[in-house]
Amino acid sequence: MPLNQFIINDLSPSSPSTLVAEVQAIFKQLTYSHVPILKDQVYLGCLSETDAYCFEPDQPLSEVFYAVEGFYVRDSSLWLDVLEAFAQNNCNIMPVLDADNNYIGYYQLIDIISLFNKTPFFSEHGGFIVVEKGNTDFSFSEISQIVESNDATILGAFISKKENDLTQITLKIGNIGLSAILQDFRRYGYTIISGHEDDTFLKTLKERSAYLDNYLNI
Repeated sequence: MPLNQFIINDLSPSSPSTLVAEVQAIFKQLTYSHVPILKDQVYLGCLSETDAYCFEPDQPLSEVFYAVEGFYVRDSSLWLDVLEAFAQNNCNIMPVLDADNNYIGYYQLIDIISLFNKTPFFSEHGGFIVVEKGNTDFSFSEISQIVESNDATILGAFISKKENDLTQITLKIGNIGLSAILQDFRRYGYTIISGHEDDTFLKTLKERSAYLDNYLNI
């Protein structure tokens, strides 16, 4: 389904002459984090709910433009770019402009997330693992080779954390069990941050550790 089919127009944008009290009333009725502001059909930006309650109700929005945030996406933007824009701006409403900078509506975060939930990363059966390695020591080609050499498929992969000199990669793996894959990642110098309960390597280590504890306590 084309992403622009999710564009909504049921919220009338505010204008510079709109009073803060009117915007506050919108926030009381709706669960949106921001409201868009237009002047003569030109998009000016969004005012957040948090900021709206910091101003006097009888102030027009023209007096509080310094608090307006100018984020938006194009109607041609890919859904991953739209999702990134939501995350970067900490909002649940995203104004949409066409190629001529005309405001044509907005996306809701819940609709974009629903597209993400329909991808094989979440919809297909498989297991999740998180591996870690030095920033310059890993490659996605190596990760793919490790997974595919075990007759498994990668349903999704992304960098989920970068801290100091280490990078964590989250993988969704199909055609599991994961035990052989996890062992190969260890053999290639990856640290396993988390894995599926099918990680029999860790299970075996725990069983041997428990056995050794019992033996030493005899």
